[in-house]
Amino acid sequence: MYTVLHNSRCGKSRDAIKVMEEAAVEYEVREYLKDELSFDELKDVIAQLNVSPMEIVRTNEVIWKEQFKGKDYSDDELITIMVENPKLIQRPIVLQNGEGVIGRPVENIVEFIKK
Repeated sequence: MYTVLHNSRCGKSRDAIKVMEEAAVEYEVREYLKDELSFDELKDVIAQLNVSPMEIVRTNEVIWKEQFKGKDYSDDELITIMVENPKLIQRPIVLQNGEGVIGRPVENIVEFIKK
């Protein structure tokens, strides 16, 4: 079963759900703004994506620009920042069996579920 880290207010995230439905795959949705990720959960997501924490930070968000931009952070500090400010986590993210993909563009998801 796939897990979709989802923000229902995001068009790309809604597109990810459509892709999952059209592909007729089993999936569960985690609305991470309501059901927030713990530090360990987010660290695990990053490992499944095989990226650095900075690669999933939404750097165009106002909160990033006003509070965090231009400063150096360790990976653990970045994870903590995202846990405390989940709006900064890229979306959508689709996970399955220890692997994952960021659904921007949505074609990433299409390729991921073809595996």
